[in-house]
Amino acid sequence: MAFNEEKNIGNLLESIQKQKLTHFRIRELIIISSGSTDKTEEIIKAHSKKDKRIRPIIQKERRGKAAAVNLFISKAKSKIIVLMGADILLKKNTLENLLAPFKNPSNGIVGSHPIPVNNQQTFFGFAAHLLWKLHHEISKSHPKMGEMIAFRKVFKKIPVLSAVDEANIEPLIRGQDYKAVYAPQAIVYNKGPENLREFIARRRHIYFGHIAAKHEYSYEVSTFSGLNIFGLILKHIEFNWRFFLWTPFVILLEVYSRFLGYLDYKFKLKSHTVWEVTPSTKELKKKR
Repeated sequence: MAFNEEKNIGNLLESIQKQKLTHFRIRELIIISSGSTDKTEEIIKAHSKKDKRIRPIIQKERRGKAAAVNLFISKAKSKIIVLMGADILLKKNTLENLLAPFKNPSNGIVGSHPIPVNNQQTFFGFAAHLLWKLHHEISKSHPKMGEMIAFRKVFKKIPVLSAVDEANIEPLIRGQDYKAVYAPQAIVYNKGPENLREFIARRRHIYFGHIAAKHEYSYEVSTFSGLNIFGLILKHIEFNWRFFLWTPFVILLEVYSRFLGYLDYKFKLKSHTVWEVTPSTKELKKKR
């Protein structure tokens, strides 16, 4: 799924094409570009001329990620499909590790292991790494989907007004008696927001999606409980000044962002159908 991803889409496609696959093969690469106004579509079309598996699908208007996801699902031909945004990069064995759990027919959805490329010496870099470390720890016992997921194509669409697609795909899979699995070796690199406005906007949007999933679809993601997250922080204390000085501020920002997300849902203050763009997350350095 892509919107104005000219800074990373080419690198992402190369990281997909370089995947080392033994038991699986990539049948097609479907790219949904929703209302892009930069060189995203130009880059996609250039790559499609060299790789016939690449299928560009252009949405003239940006109608939200859920609409793009539903279009993707309707076009995908394989029984197992992988969903990702265009602002990540993959290690060479990521897809093989992500797909391996499907050898067990009871597994229906698999989550990847996101690792930020942000500089941990900065506050927002520290925040990105802390949040995704907590995501990793929770997922080891209670799988939480995020950034890149693979799932069996056993449903036709997700709610169009969905704010967080992974949180809506999870119950659709689990509701058909399939298991959710976390693949810690399926590493994807992403980038967290690097300024206050974008950090709050991203966390606000995500919590809105999670609270909507809980109240409208009776499904609670494993990272929904703030108490569970706080307990993990205490369990994984790091003895350095950044952890003790910056962690309380990250917690305060998370609480504030969740409060805003709650108000958005409760009083319909803001629509979250379309993601708010976070420019500082869009350029990743190449990873091997």
